[in-house]
Amino acid sequence: MKAFVMKTIGQVGFMEKPIPQPGPNDAIVKTTRALICTSDSHTVNGGIGPRENLTLGHEAVGIVHNVGSNITVFQPGDRVLVGAITPDWGDPASQAGHASQSGAPLGGWKFSNTKDGVFAEYFHVNEADANMAHIPDGVSDEMAVYCADMLSTGFAGAENGHIPIGGAVAVFAQGPVGLMATAGARLRGAGLIIGIEAVPRRQELARTYGADEIADFAKENVIQRILDLTHGQGVDTAIEAFGADETFQNAISVTKAGGTVSNIGYHGHGEFVRIPRIAWGVGMADKTITTSLCPGGRLRLERLLRILEMKRVDPTHMTTHTFSFDEMERAFEVADKKLDGVLKVLIVF
Repeated sequence: MKAFVMKTIGQVGFMEKPIPQPGPNDAIVKTTRALICTSDSHTVNGGIGPRENLTLGHEAVGIVHNVGSNITVFQPGDRVLVGAITPDWGDPASQAGHASQSGAPLGGWKFSNTKDGVFAEYFHVNEADANMAHIPDGVSDEMAVYCADMLSTGFAGAENGHIPIGGAVAVFAQGPVGLMATAGARLRGAGLIIGIEAVPRRQELARTYGADEIADFAKENVIQRILDLTHGQGVDTAIEAFGADETFQNAISVTKAGGTVSNIGYHGHGEFVRIPRIAWGVGMADKTITTSLCPGGRLRLERLLRILEMKRVDPTHMTTHTFSFDEMERAFEVADKKLDGVLKVLIVF
């Protein structure tokens, strides 16, 4: 089969690999749609260290090709969504409700990290009964693939943010994850949602997904704007969806005493992320900091698919570019270098 791989740090390309075979609890999926994620760029640029000929990608849907002898929920021919995070559910961390940390910190993140990813004609799924979900007939592959990561991660930002009904929320950065955090905040009943973003197209999408106000960091002091919008009180919940020291500090600064800072950003640079001391109440302002990777598991995926099936959210507004798998090198360049106003790149197999 053809696979798109990280040859070494900074180098990508196609190579031939054998079609994987399932163990007793596993499945092999024939890929039909996939999405490129910014974390794929982080990986290629050395974010998780050196890798050699590692198949990239972690967001995909497809058709079940083959299953192991212990699989009971799925069979060949089923149309399925596979989570970006595929934990080992027997691990104590997973059993304790922290599926992303399975076996080690971030250990549930296997695709394009500790095993080959999904940018291939076929890919392997461990513990398939627990890590895949059937796609409803009324949900297209182009929609369902967003549940693998973007919806799950973005919604986790809202869920972990302890948003009270009618509460005020600030979402820092309106990339794909931030946009889904904005949509999640609306679903959770937020009364005021403030999107922090400078790119006009992303501002427009933020409003589409539920932002009531936009704070443009290129034109104004966003901390002051958020304080003005909340009459000096600050927000109940600040969601950091960018992964930068400055935005993390700003999130702390605009969160009211007793509020929550929910971090879903990938902090891929620098040795430390700093907390502004005074805004933190010198450590005593009862501000909670929560963190999350993309929650996995069939139950999670089925709930996300239900949201699409009931037309609560349409994530396909984020698809700005579509390429065939044969065009993967160009597609990755567009996504990696942020060309042509790219937001999310869909790959058709």
